[in-house]
Amino acid sequence: MDESIKNEIRALVKGEVFDDPETLKKYSTDASLFQVWPRLVIWPKDKEDIKRLVKFVAENKKENPKLSITVRAAGSCMSGGSLNESIILDVSKYFNKFEVNAEKQEAIVEPGVFYRDFEVETLKHDLILPCYTASKNLCALGGMIGNNAAGEKTLRYGKMENFVEELSVTLRDGEEYTFKPLSRVELLRKSHEHTVEGEVYERMARLIEKNREEVIAAKPRVSKNSAGYYLWNVERSGMFDLVKLLVGSQGTLGIITAAKIRLVPVEPVSRLLVVFMPSIEKLGEVVNKIMPSAPESIESYDDSTLKLALRYLPEMISLMKANFLKLLWSFLPEAKMVLTGGMPKLVLLVEFAGTSGEVLDQKVAKLKKEIEETYKFKTRATKKKSEEEKYWTIRRESFNLLRKHIRGRRTAPFVDDVCVEPQTLPKFLPRLRKILDEAKLTYTIAGHAGNGNFHVIPLMDMKDKHSRAIIPILSEKVYSLVKEFGGTITAEHNDGIVRTPYLNKMYSPEIIELFKQTKEIFDPENIFNPGKKVNGTVEYMVGHLAKD
Repeated sequence: MDESIKNEIRALVKGEVFDDPETLKKYSTDASLFQVWPRLVIWPKDKEDIKRLVKFVAENKKENPKLSITVRAAGSCMSGGSLNESIILDVSKYFNKFEVNAEKQEAIVEPGVFYRDFEVETLKHDLILPCYTASKNLCALGGMIGNNAAGEKTLRYGKMENFVEELSVTLRDGEEYTFKPLSRVELLRKSHEHTVEGEVYERMARLIEKNREEVIAAKPRVSKNSAGYYLWNVERSGMFDLVKLLVGSQGTLGIITAAKIRLVPVEPVSRLLVVFMPSIEKLGEVVNKIMPSAPESIESYDDSTLKLALRYLPEMISLMKANFLKLLWSFLPEAKMVLTGGMPKLVLLVEFAGTSGEVLDQKVAKLKKEIEETYKFKTRATKKKSEEEKYWTIRRESFNLLRKHIRGRRTAPFVDDVCVEPQTLPKFLPRLRKILDEAKLTYTIAGHAGNGNFHVIPLMDMKDKHSRAIIPILSEKVYSLVKEFGGTITAEHNDGIVRTPYLNKMYSPEIIELFKQTKEIFDPENIFNPGKKVNGTVEYMVGHLAKD
């Protein structure tokens, strides 16, 4: 980036502007396996800073084609969605205000609000945003909206797209617009406005009307999806809602500056039924048996995860911050399973929540009896939060322990978020593990069994040429397998750098072309977060793998 451009930007915005090597290095990575060096990092002070910057980039794009803007908050994206070779706009310092309306069960949030801070406030009103991620102590609301976040409670409540009601968005002309559901009359009126927003509505309505059958047919059959642009969600119940398109668009269509989100009451009581499965052969059948009892979540982890927890038991217990000896004693049943060769292939955590402990106990007891009598599986029903904590800690913390104890390797999330229909898991998971095992990877598998969504994050030495070379090979194999089963290559973590090149594994050339047209309608000059969702390549992905 030319020094004169940097100076013009410095004079343009009230916020801080950085181009020193230390800052650029910090912003060259996120939670993905990539390193992409930006040219400039900006902490915008207010909405006017963002408006002026967008206008400046739009006006100077022809002379400086590489100028673009990527918004970033927590930097916890696992797909490389917050990386860019031009301008990084960090909203975490100044765009971190929010207001909770307990009476309406909603909140107005800015994109730099960290979820951990937000949840503290919502819980004061016995409310929660239930689509929080496993990284809820790290992530920000802007990233959750951009990636269409989901987590352990998604089985009951759905993804972020179900909770965002309105969005304030700065479009390519540097003006801010409010997006919300429109009736057909409102859509017609909006389409005739002589603004960029009006043009966007008019052209998007025409695109969807012209290709309605193809768009509807392209919707993934799975219950969770973060891949591509959600064109099939825009028309619902007689309304035209571009909020459903902007959520999950990973900052490629405009810059979100505020959001109105819906909250739900917190269920005060919970119970956990733990199911130890000696094989995964009956997994789909078991999940289908559990679902009519309306669980809050069905989470899972594999045998290697449980072995890892027992291997580093003292550290695992220390994470729970309770009586050491009592917790040590509580792990004896799992230790006995290992010693007697009864290690389960998969552990299911079936959580129920409600207002009555007695009702939940009856529900759990009934399901426990059905599973034990039908499948002869070992089960355990918890009645205290302290009992539940052991299993949730194993689910959430085991991989961090693995990463800590294996030196010279790092997390390499590249096939980390696949999702298929739950009934296909008994056939899908063995074939997935065969691909990974043939590559001799160290990895764990855990995930949201109720949704058929599993996270596979190997540990790899990124300095090793073989490790780097195998990433596109394994991506091709795994995503081809996902395609065979009619699933999605990303249920939660979005496309970013790592999966955009593989969207053709899910969508036809015609749908890929509609994605490109969607990007062109909103952002013809490619101002916003280039290379994500459309026009990403395997060559770029491989060329930007981090080496440490």
